[in-house]
Amino acid sequence: MSNRILFFGNERLATGVNTNTPIVKQLLATGYTLVAIVITPQVRNVSRNLRPLEIAKFAEENHITLLEYANLKSAIDQLKAYRADIGVLAAFGKIVPECVIKIFPKGIVNIHPSLLPKHRGPTPIESALLAGETVTGVSLMQLVPSMDAGPLFDQAAIKLTGTESKQTLATKLSELGADMLIKHLPAILKGDLEPRPQPEKDTIYDSKINPADGIMDFTKPAIILEREVRAYAGWPKSKTIINSQLAIITQAHTLESGSHKPGTIYHQQNSFGFYTAKGILIIDRLIPAGSKEMTAAEYLRGHDI
Repeated sequence: MSNRILFFGNERLATGVNTNTPIVKQLLATGYTLVAIVITPQVRNVSRNLRPLEIAKFAEENHITLLEYANLKSAIDQLKAYRADIGVLAAFGKIVPECVIKIFPKGIVNIHPSLLPKHRGPTPIESALLAGETVTGVSLMQLVPSMDAGPLFDQAAIKLTGTESKQTLATKLSELGADMLIKHLPAILKGDLEPRPQPEKDTIYDSKINPADGIMDFTKPAIILEREVRAYAGWPKSKTIINSQLAIITQAHTLESGSHKPGTIYHQQNSFGFYTAKGILIIDRLIPAGSKEMTAAEYLRGHDI
């Protein structure tokens, strides 16, 4: 197989997750030629550590050129020089301008982790968890220079149990997206598969997540806070004060209760939590200040509540 592919993105489909890069691995294993991988510069700040990109390791191990551009328009001549037949994009993080899309004879195929037009935007996985969705999935689409608005080649759905972590959901959707791409890419390259326009009536645009979103607000219902613990895992993390110290809550569940002032501590035997606007948020696992992750029972053995 001689089809030449230029890949855009780092395959981290959500904030704070890791990836085993199934998309580029499957492309290579299937016989496609990855001429280069393009990423946007990583930004370090005080609230999000700069973690080495898994796709950078993949590129190094497989002797594939890794390109880092803040402005794709300025790199258009370099990108043209790779003579790629098609582009593939997953978790690039920026709008690709039309002049760049047009350099590929078959355009750019985007793997987006939602059932478009629901959850367009930068946080589809987190937003599905926060909304308590019972179904989500992956959309394989033709890239256009606007936010997740391109026509669809195909979609695949998965059921959610309501217990998924952000990491497990991101991994599952990434692997599903890789399978979809490999299934349809031959027909896309041949021109045998035409994308269909997205419906517009059910469009939902997701908001960005900010560091302040991770501060737990017990005037919210427990079910909402439990979703936040899963959706904010890794970044920005769900944080609260326990024993006058900041702690990160990494796993929790809900319990029905009578009416108590939100934020009041609930403590019974080897478990504890917080009364909320509705129900109790029971803490299962946490990271106390200056300590490693532990169960609530382990925390209680060394701390009074």
